[in-house]
Amino acid sequence: MPEPIAAALADAEPGSFWLDDPARPAPRPPLVGSVGCDLAVVGGGYAGLWTALRAKERDPGREVVLVEADRIGWAASGRNGGFCSASLTHGEANGRDRWPDEYPTLAALGRRNLAELVDAVGRYGIDCDLEATGELTVATEDHQVAWLREAAAGADPAEPVELLDRDAVRAEVASPTYRAGLWDRQGTVLVNPARLAWGLARACEQVGVRIHEHTPVTGLRSRPLVLPTADGELRPRQVALATNVFPSLVRRVRLHTVPVYDHVLMTEPLTAEQQDAVGWRNRQGIGDSANQFHYYRQSADGRILWGGYDAVYHFGGRVRSAYDQRPATSRRLAEHFFATFPQLEGLRFTHAWGGAIDTCTRFCAFYGTAHGGDVAYGLGYTGLGVGATRFAADVVLDLLAGEETERTRLELVRTRPVPFPPEPLAYLGITATRWSLDRADRNEGRRNLWLRTLDRLGLGFDS
Repeated sequence: MPEPIAAALADAEPGSFWLDDPARPAPRPPLVGSVGCDLAVVGGGYAGLWTALRAKERDPGREVVLVEADRIGWAASGRNGGFCSASLTHGEANGRDRWPDEYPTLAALGRRNLAELVDAVGRYGIDCDLEATGELTVATEDHQVAWLREAAAGADPAEPVELLDRDAVRAEVASPTYRAGLWDRQGTVLVNPARLAWGLARACEQVGVRIHEHTPVTGLRSRPLVLPTADGELRPRQVALATNVFPSLVRRVRLHTVPVYDHVLMTEPLTAEQQDAVGWRNRQGIGDSANQFHYYRQSADGRILWGGYDAVYHFGGRVRSAYDQRPATSRRLAEHFFATFPQLEGLRFTHAWGGAIDTCTRFCAFYGTAHGGDVAYGLGYTGLGVGATRFAADVVLDLLAGEETERTRLELVRTRPVPFPPEPLAYLGITATRWSLDRADRNEGRRNLWLRTLDRLGLGFDS
């Protein structure tokens, strides 16, 4: 008889639960021949889809063509946890540390962006199980309780949060590991991420965007701009690059991001008795307070998604399908799941998957232009791109228009992160950082010399 963790994982499908959906649309045809347009968007994830949609909303007469190397939403946009945050800076702490003077503006823009995203989902009739449940950050160690108290005391009145003691947080969600909680009711909505991508693609086509799947772009030539593909070419006036974790067509920014693999499990639907044992009636998204943190939420059909903790960088910074499965990480996640919810012993996982996140040294998106301002990009979302990509779409379109706007005046937009060093230094540095973060979690949050040095250089990460 297999031991309990092996049994729980025995039948897990090796792929994203969200993409394993009968509602997945049929493939769109690849681009064939030479096609001219006003704007070419490269990449069919959230960043590209929002850029194409916003381009047509801002100028309905603009001819927009979007090309995707594989399928719409097949990469990060169809594999994430579906947490759609108002934050444009990967959390308040990161934003305040890096841009203290303009953080109030960034926070306000983030709230407005999330509200406009929710409105767009409604206007276009996008069926993505959107739930405005907010997010619950939980403390599972004593030193994390103090962190939550500090966060609650310093919270912006425009972003109200509720501090929950041990009894109150366990009344929300029954876990013996919880010692306190911080409930942000307004800053996060939950979505079915794949259905959001597919719905955005339909919305794009409704307003006149042409979409071609299975159309990898093999280069970028200028004067005039040409994007060669396997079976043709695009000849646009301008280009928006939304390739994110994949090597940029603007070679000089390639060292500014690295792919880090995140892994996820999805359970079978809970029975009524199991649901009663957990509580969780308010269906918040949940994240713990550790450096190597877990994130988890419920699906519309009563499953629990459980992800995070391991953030795996593979030497050379390559994106490969072989990296999508990592049995050791799946096992570790399952062990942590049952430590958090021991009352669910015997529950099985139906899906296990991984995917690459594009991260940069400031842990939130950066922007730029190339080829005389006719090519623009946004990169480096570091796992909080579900909402931030919509804001990035407007930044990219502002840059292509050469407009000075509230967005383009931001230091966030005008500055770039420090690039990663070449190999083997990148691997050594990322490995040392991950090891140090693990040590900090086991040592009451105390950061060692390596982490303190990164903090002083503005490269530190603490969430």
